Amino acid sequence: MDELTILHEDNHIIVVMKPQGLPSCGDESGDDNMLEQVRRYIKEKYEKPGNVYVGLVHRLDRPTGGVMVFAKTSKAAARLAEQMRGGDFEKKYLTVLVGVPKEEKATLVNYLKKNPVNNMVYICTQTTDGAKMASLEYRVLEEKGGLCLTEVKLHTGRTHQIRVQMAGISHPVYGDMRYGGENAKKGNLALWAYSLTFTHPVTKERLKFMLEPPADASPWKYFDLSKAMEL
Repeated sequence: MDELTILHEDNHIIVVMKPQGLPSCGDESGDDNMLEQVRRYIKEKYEKPGNVYVGLVHRLDRPTGGVMVFAKTSKAAARLAEQMRGGDFEKKYLTVLVGVPKEEKATLVNYLKKNPVNNMVYICTQTTDGAKMASLEYRVLEEKGGLCLTEVKLHTGRTHQIRVQMAGISHPVYGDMRYGGENAKKGNLALWAYSLTFTHPVTKERLKFMLEPPADASPWKYFDLSKAMEL
């Protein structure tokens, strides 16, 4: 069994690191995924018979790594889902963009539509059938060699949102050939969910978990990640 990296565990929640390339939950690929890994871990550690409940509270795209929280009870899952709907669930990402945006800090608001045939998401107009509003704010932290380390805070959680919106301003995520095309650089997708803040579903304590991207990997190694983590 793959070793889980556990940041926090109690009777109600478990916070883990999702590696890049692993799905958040089961999909048509049939590959192993985070939800099943957490379920196996709980089943083995506590010697639980039968099906083990693990609540999927939020997802990260398969190529994205970082912090994820899972619920160990249905009550905890419902309360965390409520926080997500109410905007009390704060997700921040670090990403490396190709080029440097004209504005150092900005809020991007677009309407997005997913094409289920090719699993691509497109920027569209508000009146497009099936369009969903997507909002994020970004802030450039460091520039180097035609790339920039950027913090992104999501206001909505749309599929491929950061990748699509950043490509939409002609600064795709490093390694994102899918949305960045010829502008993107070849390599691992440089998108990492580094900070997760929420209220504990039972104790009501405000919790914050942070996890640095793989510092020895390209293109993260070109930047001062420890400084970014202190912000």
